[in-house]
Amino acid sequence: MMSKAITTVFAVALATVALSSCGNTIRGMGQDTANTVNATQDAGNRVGNAAAR
Repeated sequence: MMSKAITTVFAVALATVALSSCGNTIRGMGQDTANTVNATQDAGNRVGNAAAR
């Protein structure tokens, strides 16, 4: 009886850690994508400004 309870608690803890890791990865990918978009826009603005001179 006690063994089953310990196994259940361990499984829930493991699932919580796994899901939080996925959340951090997805958040990081979103930040990387936003940074890429910003860098591309900045490069386009610099090229546009250089062409206008």
